[in-house]
This record gives sequence, C-alpha cells and structure tokens, in this order.
Amino acid sequence: MKLLSGLFALVLLLLSGCAYTKMQIATQQDLGPAAPGKAQIVFLRSSFVESAGQASVYDVTSGNPFFIGIVANNTKVRHQTDPGKRTFMVISEAADFMQAELVAGRTYYSIITPRMEAQKARYFSLWPIKKDPASEFSTASEEFAGWLANTKLVENTPQSEQWARDNNKDVQEKYHEYWTQWLGKTLEEKEQLTLRPDDGE
Repeated sequence: MKLLSGLFALVLLLLSGCAYTKMQIATQQDLGPAAPGKAQIVFLRSSFVESAGQASVYDVTSGNPFFIGIVANNTKVRHQTDPGKRTFMVISEAADFMQAELVAGRTYYSIITPRMEAQKARYFSLWPIKKDPASEFSTASEEFAGWLANTKLVENTPQSEQWARDNNKDVQEKYHEYWTQWLGKTLEEKEQLTLRPDDGE
C-alpha cells in the first residue's frame, strides 16, 4: 500500500511539474495598476504544504469556464477583467469556487490553499484576501506582504493555452459537478468566499 501511495504521489509530482513548465515567468514582475475600465485580480499560492501541486484557475461568470492560468507554489497569476459580479473556479482533482464584486481601477487578491478531503490526494480552495483584519486571509496581515514578495508572476504561453484546450472536457465536467455543491452552501459560507468592492486597492 505504501509503495502504491508513493508511486501515485510521484505521478502527481511529474504531472504537476509538466503543468508548471507550460507557464512562463513574466519579464515584468511589477503587477502595475488595472487597465482603464478594468478590475485586476491576482491569484497567488504560497505554501509549504503539498507544494508540488498545481491548480488551474478559471473565470466561470458566463457559465463557460474561461482559462486564466496555472498556479504553482510560490507563483501568482494576474487577471484583468470587467468590473461587477464575477465567479472564479480553481481546478485540481476537484473544483472549488469564489465570488467577487469588483470595481474598475482596483486590484484584488485571492490565495489558493490546499485541502485534504476524503483522503484524496489534491484539492484546492480559492480564498478572498480581504481588507478586514479579522478575516482568515487579510491584506492587513503581516503574511500578505510576504506572499506578494515571495511569489513570482507567471503568464500563459501557447503551450498552457493548448493544455487548457486539451483538458476542456474534464474542466467542464468538474465545473458542473461541483457547482451544484457550491449552490448548496449557506449565505454565510458564500459570504466568507466573496471579495467585496472595498477589498480592492
């Protein structure tokens, strides 16, 4: 059993490494402001737990997943989008969601964290990084500056875009399966997973 578990972990490590090579380090590491008329959201990952895992992020506001990028440990992906109510999804072996109310000209942040459920290897969650110091993840915390400083900005390549096209069927299936679970969450649970307009800077 231990041998099988080790082999499975090795396969996941190799697969995740392949996913990472599809992204590239951005030449310009400064995030910069949101484009005129747009809001900007930055998805980042900084964790020593399950550090080899990869997670792909999508905008599912329209009901049709739009590929944003692949986030490895100690990296971040920037996404410029229309302001207003948006819904985002993180995909690994399962899917999880986060909502946002974005204002044009502001930059928002979300952290991707690993979670273990039902002894399955890799699940990830999207968490809003709020301004409220009492929030689980806050821009007012001492850790936040470290998350930004210690993550490299990465961007898509033709290879990552092709990866997204090749995996579209699986992404669609996970979206529909886990979206039903999201709809079953309470209002309080959804509020914890929502970026509000004033959370931006």
